[in-house]
Amino acid sequence: MPDPMSDTAHPPARPPASARLRSVVMLLALCSYLMSMFHRVAPAVIAGDLAAAFQASAASLGVLAATYFYVYTLLQIPVGVLADTLGPRRLLTLGGLVAGAGSLLFGLAPGFAWALLGRTLVGVGVSVAFIAMLKLIAVWYAENRFATLVGAMMFLGNVGTMTAGTPLAWAAQGMGWRAVFVAIGVMSLAIGVLSWFLVQDRPDPPEGAPAARSASGTPARSGWRQGLRVVLANRATWPGFFVNVGIAGSFFAFAGLWAMPYFMQVHGMSRVLASHHLTVYFGGFALGCLVVGPLSDRLGRRRPLMIAGATLHALGWWIWISSEALAPAASFALCLALGMVTASLTLSWACAKEVNPPAFSGMATSVVNVGVFLGPSILQPLVGWVMDRGWQGTMAGGARLYSAANYRNGLLLMAACAALGALATLFVRETGGRNVWRG
Repeated sequence: MPDPMSDTAHPPARPPASARLRSVVMLLALCSYLMSMFHRVAPAVIAGDLAAAFQASAASLGVLAATYFYVYTLLQIPVGVLADTLGPRRLLTLGGLVAGAGSLLFGLAPGFAWALLGRTLVGVGVSVAFIAMLKLIAVWYAENRFATLVGAMMFLGNVGTMTAGTPLAWAAQGMGWRAVFVAIGVMSLAIGVLSWFLVQDRPDPPEGAPAARSASGTPARSGWRQGLRVVLANRATWPGFFVNVGIAGSFFAFAGLWAMPYFMQVHGMSRVLASHHLTVYFGGFALGCLVVGPLSDRLGRRRPLMIAGATLHALGWWIWISSEALAPAASFALCLALGMVTASLTLSWACAKEVNPPAFSGMATSVVNVGVFLGPSILQPLVGWVMDRGWQGTMAGGARLYSAANYRNGLLLMAACAALGALATLFVRETGGRNVWRG
């Protein structure tokens, strides 16, 4: 008889009370993830405000934005272990409280050092959201729906990145960027408190089932070291990691910081028009997430979609590099298309989960997820450093202005990173949409 607590064995229908509980659990996980996505890209929209408020250079702005990615990167594997042992409920609670405190500090920061500390706390707090959400999906839903549900949750979660586009630009202009981050901090604290009272790590076991078993039927806390060794030693785990370093690294380095000033200073866009482009960029990514997961589950294939998406993403960078000016319709279309094809990287988590033991799905997805944040954490300040080297001393409103040639050098770095990510997709193992681990 299959273990009802396994990742793959779920009853075909749940009682209404259980279905309602599952909806509440996933809603809070989604809210936490939405906050993480907002914080990930918000510095791009308020880059000028931050530069003026803290008298920051491009390299300093890169460090301020990338601090989020630094701590996120360092914490992903520990978070994966904790998701498999302590459970998502505790992670979401602590994450909401820490992220809320960090956002409050960032919004009230009197100087650059305090803003950096606030941004660091935000990164620590939101670092748990995505892995906790993946773990909950793996435990509460059937295995053959994993990619579809991850795509759907990422589509909804990317509302967070879209609110960090035009809506944030309007709010920052109307009430000031500091007030926005204070309000976001209060919301994060509320999510943390609600998670403690309402989130449940897994469905209630049926009467007579062992209560202290993990989602795979193995003890949750006794074998995590061995599980982590298994995941790290599995060569099939790593291609997805490098895909994410390249594709997510270039995407979030650009959209998360440099896109807004690039559109404004090179293409001559207004702040509002540039923010519209950023919103379309992430809207395309959200739409791609909604499509690629279900399509992959329907086809029963992962690898072809990853290869196609990563290749198109890498090629798209050369349009930005080779074009000094695009018609608005063309630039909007390019942002939409690049966002959509970038979503192919979301299959990396399904692949990581499907080539490792189900009991260690949190660890497997967290290892691959490190790449999503390692890439931007390196590229954001590196691009700023390259741009600073060519800066001619031009200032406006307390912020540095860079030439088209400066930005082109930065774009070349991101294009090279994207090409490496596309190359890594050739080494991804095809799972056929099912767990292929054989211990």
